[in-house]
Amino acid sequence: MAISGVAAYYSIVGLTSIFSGAFWAVVIMGSVLEIGKLVATSWLYHNWKFAPFLIKTYLMSAIAVLMLITSMGIFGFLSRAHIEQSLSLNTGVVDQIQIIDNQIKFIEDGMKDLDKQIAQIDGAINEMLKRGRATSSLTAARQQRKTRDGLIKQKQAEIPKLAKLKREKIKYESEFKKIEAEVGPIKYVAEIIYGSSGKDVIDKAIRFVIILLIFVFDPLAILLLLAFNISLRRRDVPEFLDMDIPDDEDDSPVGQMGSDR
Repeated sequence: MAISGVAAYYSIVGLTSIFSGAFWAVVIMGSVLEIGKLVATSWLYHNWKFAPFLIKTYLMSAIAVLMLITSMGIFGFLSRAHIEQSLSLNTGVVDQIQIIDNQIKFIEDGMKDLDKQIAQIDGAINEMLKRGRATSSLTAARQQRKTRDGLIKQKQAEIPKLAKLKREKIKYESEFKKIEAEVGPIKYVAEIIYGSSGKDVIDKAIRFVIILLIFVFDPLAILLLLAFNISLRRRDVPEFLDMDIPDDEDDSPVGQMGSDR
């Protein structure tokens, strides 16, 4: 019942993802059908000899279809979990890192351009000072120094922005590594099964694992329910009914005493 209950939960959640427009209707429908599947299985076992052929045929078909629906819901639930994880790995974090990289590159290019301008001004000032101490040269040098100071202030203003972006990048890279660590086990499974860990191969490995889970989930619950019914019937039947009674009369002393009586 626990296995069946968990399977029903995964199945119903998976079906609500498929029919998201009717959430509660799907929850009620799925719950009732899951209970009906178990009741039909138990009823068929206890009434197999007496049930009409059409009823047995329909109930067996309904149980098989319901097992298929449950398996489909479980597949949808687990597939959705994998897709959400893949999206967070391949789009959200990666895109943020790419955006920050572009911003860092833009600021670094701007700072390089400022460095070039500062170097050019320094060269121009040195050239002016070499010419002599003419008033025009000194005035031009002072003007160049003011321009140079303004460029240095611009560069200094960009440094905190660059540091902030790099801190954000480190944060997103750490998050990316955590997500990669979560995906790590399935990569090993993919390498064991297919000898590779590419994205397409990982998707195949995920489907393979999900199919394995489906194979032992709802079918196992149904068979365990049948096994429980078998055990229950054997417990309720008296032991002497299971014993072989010889056709000829027991000629033991106990048997003779019984016959005399």
